[in-house]
Amino acid sequence: MSSALKTLRRHFGGSIIEPGGAEYESASRSRLASGSPAYVLRPKTVGDVQASIRFAASAGLVLSVRGGGHSFAGFGTNDGGVVIDLSELANVEIIDKERHLVRIGGGATWGQVADALAPHALAISSGDTKSVGVGGLTLTGGIGWKVRKYGLALDQMAAAEVVTASGQVVHAGAEENPQLFWAIRGGGGNFGIVTAFEFAAHPTTDVFYGKIAFPASEAATVLQGWAGYLRTAPDELTSVVEFANPFADGPEAPVEIYLAFDGDDPQLAAQAIDPIRQLGTVTGDDIALQPYADTLADGATPPPGIRFVPRSAFADQESVHEVLQILAEVRASERSPLITVRSVGGAVSRVPEDATAYAHRQAELMFVTAVAGPEPVIEAARPVLEAIWGRLAPHISGAYANFLAAATDEDVAAIYPAQTYQRLAAVKRRYDPNLFARNHNVRP
Repeated sequence: MSSALKTLRRHFGGSIIEPGGAEYESASRSRLASGSPAYVLRPKTVGDVQASIRFAASAGLVLSVRGGGHSFAGFGTNDGGVVIDLSELANVEIIDKERHLVRIGGGATWGQVADALAPHALAISSGDTKSVGVGGLTLTGGIGWKVRKYGLALDQMAAAEVVTASGQVVHAGAEENPQLFWAIRGGGGNFGIVTAFEFAAHPTTDVFYGKIAFPASEAATVLQGWAGYLRTAPDELTSVVEFANPFADGPEAPVEIYLAFDGDDPQLAAQAIDPIRQLGTVTGDDIALQPYADTLADGATPPPGIRFVPRSAFADQESVHEVLQILAEVRASERSPLITVRSVGGAVSRVPEDATAYAHRQAELMFVTAVAGPEPVIEAARPVLEAIWGRLAPHISGAYANFLAAATDEDVAAIYPAQTYQRLAAVKRRYDPNLFARNHNVRP
């Protein structure tokens, strides 16, 4: 350890934060998890990332990689190991104006990206939260407010710069290391640290964004009508439904349909949005034209001791009716979790199934249940959650890695069907002996 640390200090130009240091308390935890790592390293260059990886490997320490720090499973920190915090690698640069090609540092957040691109009237369809990291979101999917028109965040990735477990810098794209490029588009952080992404951005206008609310009593009809309409709605319309919010009256919480219409033409927007307004009794409607960057919400950091535990799955067209019927019934329970349902389809479904390691192209909806609170509250909720998911089991498939609080073998199998997993494992064998294991791990 002493020798490895001396070597690190010689070759590392960033910050080395250790227990007892002034920054350690904040640096040791991610946004959603606490930890007590032996070292938090903040590289400033790709060379620093190489030195960090070699240090962790030679010291035999557990390694966590942190971008935005939003991992519900706590991947961005650990106890007794090394955390590589990429927040200093956050540059956003347009490198080809004609092709709208953008190079983004691996530690950037989507808020930083949106703000940097807005003056150029460009955007990248990402997630929906400013503080979420580009890396964590993109490597496993990226379902955001333009997903039905432009696809997942990973669908817009043109190339990447990856530092592997050996400390080698590898470029991955359609022509260069194509198997690695396939794997990092859905396979998460299993193959190395992405220090830079290249994305194909698109010209953007302001967008119509906001929410339309309906009474809780109309949940069943509103949900079914919403899902049915999304099958024929224009790709410019992306939508998310949230209901049974325990912080807003639980069973009596309104059904809130959030939506974004990608365009600034009020007539086209009205044509796309009005069918949703007609689904039931509207109790609130704040849809308005605003900059795309303003659709991204601020990410909340829960106080110490409070956990947020989501679980996700997908529903295809044949099972949507049953899934929404069950969720509408669950909503009426006093112990219902928060339920969120996201429309997918559109551009996501038009990418060939085997083009990337993201394995859920034909899903129509992605839904999430979530509970929050101190550990006793989480434990008390488990029987209710298990009962809900038991009812859903015959009608659902898969899981979305970005909305999971665990990384069990069952979780990994849900994210990666057997054929996808086998292909990922072959790529893993080439690039990583499993130094990068703090993730939804694909074993080499």
